[in-house]
Amino acid sequence: MDVSTSTGDAEVSPDLPPARACNGHPELCARRFDEVVFPCTHNAFAARDAGFKPVNANQRRALGQQLSDGVRCMMLDVVLDDGEAALCHGPCSFGRLVHAEVAAEIAGFMTEHPDEVLTIIYQDGIEQSYIEADLEAAGLTVMAYVHTIGDAWPTLAEMIDADQRVLITAESGGPPPAWYHHVWDLTWDTPYTYHAVAEFSCALNRGASDNPLFLINHWLSTEFDTPSEADAKTANAYDVLHARASGCQADTGRLPNFVAVDFYDQGDLFAVVDALNGL
Repeated sequence: MDVSTSTGDAEVSPDLPPARACNGHPELCARRFDEVVFPCTHNAFAARDAGFKPVNANQRRALGQQLSDGVRCMMLDVVLDDGEAALCHGPCSFGRLVHAEVAAEIAGFMTEHPDEVLTIIYQDGIEQSYIEADLEAAGLTVMAYVHTIGDAWPTLAEMIDADQRVLITAESGGPPPAWYHHVWDLTWDTPYTYHAVAEFSCALNRGASDNPLFLINHWLSTEFDTPSEADAKTANAYDVLHARASGCQADTGRLPNFVAVDFYDQGDLFAVVDALNGL
């Protein structure tokens, strides 16, 4: 007996399992990590919902909400404050999170969502050992992916199958341990200080242009170089963000792997990332 059901011209069996999804999309499973665009949050921790003051908050939603919403790259600033690793943007009196607690929250999300791949980019103004200890205690290091420079990147499905789904990088530190990568050995980025859309550039800032990963810094600051939620509505609008990202891809010949924004919930970050991924 034919148990298939007809949907237009295609026949789909009701007994078939749903297609496997990687970072929410079956189409991404077979792609190498360096062939994927990931939505990224600048100073992801510095959120108004997490208690940061408006003058130095780069996001409105806290880390847990960002992960639930689909953010898959987070930029985190770690400093030593009162003898412990803390996430602060400027003075810790303006907002502060305990790094160990944040690491545990991220680890919990990744454990509960085994088909997700995440990148962390640390601005590490602290001895590396503090960060390592917190990540190990949280259980994130057992999920950490180790990349050897010059090797081909695995597909998202391969990273998920191996349960090596978290790429940990830092602006200052680097290996050892092998899972603690120096970000500018793997990535290059654009400048990050802009005050108007017309200033956006695809120029090389840090790293080397032949590094395998490309980070676009895409946010507007006030004239005092503080975060601006009002400007995020303009910067993150589809026409502006997609034009910049796709323009940089055309100009450089490189896929923008990380598209980093302020106030990700303003505008169209996820729609732009889907478009860049051809979804």
